[in-house]
Amino acid sequence: MGDLARFGVSLEQELLDDFDELCRRRGYANRSEALRHCIRRELKEEALENPQGRCAGVLTLVYDHHDSDLPRRLTSMQHEAHSLVLSTLHVHLDLHHCLEIMTLKGMGEEVRALADRLRSSRGVLQSALSLTTLEHMDDSAPASLHGHHHEEHRP
Repeated sequence: MGDLARFGVSLEQELLDDFDELCRRRGYANRSEALRHCIRRELKEEALENPQGRCAGVLTLVYDHHDSDLPRRLTSMQHEAHSLVLSTLHVHLDLHHCLEIMTLKGMGEEVRALADRLRSSRGVLQSALSLTTLEHMDDSAPASLHGHHHEEHRP
């Protein structure tokens, strides 16, 4: 983190009260920390608007696996875009419904296009896409070579 700068902000009392309540619910230590979080999120959202920017994300699909050949079509689309799909988790929710979670990484335009193809497939009942920008990250090395050690946590 760089040098800290202080500045004043004028807000309507009702908006400030709502913000303080949000800070309390989310457990922020203070308004400054919450405001930093909001600013970072907005800057990341704007960076995601660049179709040539690199991003990573999670696509969640819910579908009825008895719906004709939908599972095969989804798998086929993922294989065709193998350079964008990092991993897939398939969960059986009940006798008919599956939850599929995919982690994606690539150029924003390509990741969104793949997500749109998958989520608009006939038979997909629900979907959600969450993206984050990879701006200011060096993603040229494989994740296993990212240069720092992770502590092993055991219960």
